Amino acid sequence: MDDRPMYDHPGFRPNPYNPHAWIIGEPEIGEGTWIGAFTVIDASGGLRIGRGCDVSCGVHIYTHSTALRCVSGRAYDAIDRQPVVVGDHVFIGANAVLMMGVTIGDRAVIAAGAVVTTDVAPATIVGGVPARPVGRVEGEGAQVRLVTGDR
Repeated sequence: MDDRPMYDHPGFRPNPYNPHAWIIGEPEIGEGTWIGAFTVIDASGGLRIGRGCDVSCGVHIYTHSTALRCVSGRAYDAIDRQPVVVGDHVFIGANAVLMMGVTIGDRAVIAAGAVVTTDVAPATIVGGVPARPVGRVEGEGAQVRLVTGDR
């Protein structure tokens, strides 16, 4: 049995964010961004995460898809790739999934468990599968608040 810690595995190379995060490729990650444990950060198709973001535990960010390759019986032999862009001061809740090609605007909130398949406007709260707008971020600094449809 191999006695190396799990983060020494080639797929879990050391990173400055979390030893239990799987970071693939070379993402651009802004200053002050926190990444939780058990995340999958796929930058193989290009990934920028802005400043001051929180990427909660269990989040998956994908910049590639093999769906067409699979369902075509490998006749479609490409792996599709599109970059993901996450703005500044974005909160991504636990176990959320961001699919390839999406752009998340500054100060957006992605609810726990949401699956983001389309772009999210700045200061918008999204939730659900697929993710849809459910509220907005209002105010600045210490006066900021999250406003949802039930308030």
